Amino acid sequence: MVEAFAVASGKGGTGKTTSTLALGMALAEEHDVTVVDADTGMANLLFHAGLDDATVTLHDLLVEGTATAVSEATYDRFGLSVVPCGTSLAGFEAAEPGRLREVVAELASDTDVLLLDSPAALGSKSAVLPVVLADRVVVVVEPTIPALSDGLKVQEYARSYGTETAGVLFNKVRDDAADVAEQAEQRFGGPVLANVPDSDAVRAARRAGEPLLAHAPESEPAARYRRAAARLDVRDGDEGAVADRFRSAVVPDTP
Repeated sequence: MVEAFAVASGKGGTGKTTSTLALGMALAEEHDVTVVDADTGMANLLFHAGLDDATVTLHDLLVEGTATAVSEATYDRFGLSVVPCGTSLAGFEAAEPGRLREVVAELASDTDVLLLDSPAALGSKSAVLPVVLADRVVVVVEPTIPALSDGLKVQEYARSYGTETAGVLFNKVRDDAADVAEQAEQRFGGPVLANVPDSDAVRAARRAGEPLLAHAPESEPAARYRRAAARLDVRDGDEGAVADRFRSAVVPDTP
């Protein structure tokens, strides 16, 4: 079985990478989970996962003619298989976005859940490809009307390529988000997965270079992420069919 989720948002700073790793660790309690930092231009998952010294990354896999094996860029961390992306401008410029199809296809053959930490904006082919490749998208937004609008744009684009909405996750919640959550239930194709409160525990985990569920597993945000993961209801997809779909995917035009 395998299902691919793109974790996406319409803007930066929503806590998308924190959410990707938290959902991954929660899902890993029952599934084999692989997390891929698909943000080839503004990667930061490696800092959240304590992999800032990784010598081989996704950038190396996306270079035309490379002999680097996918396994060389895959690291076991916190019960997850993690494929970090490099942060150098040279690596970004050398990478060919379309090669992500083959990388994800190979990863799909040996995992239950693929989480693609996607770029925040939809302004390039490298940004939209993870959303197109995924079976479903988890939209991470802050509980404000403008952020909700940005998230709906992500959903609209995903749907145009047949990617369903798994749900919306409100992050950095400071005040009562009931009104915004009600609007989200009406406008998004999936449920509100959780309201994750703004917390010093999240910031401390980021400074420590650890996922939240490793750094503060008993914190309230960690409990909310576990609740969100439980609501995802991972589907039993066929590994071969999913891999073939990835390999044959058309690299989309930008929105």
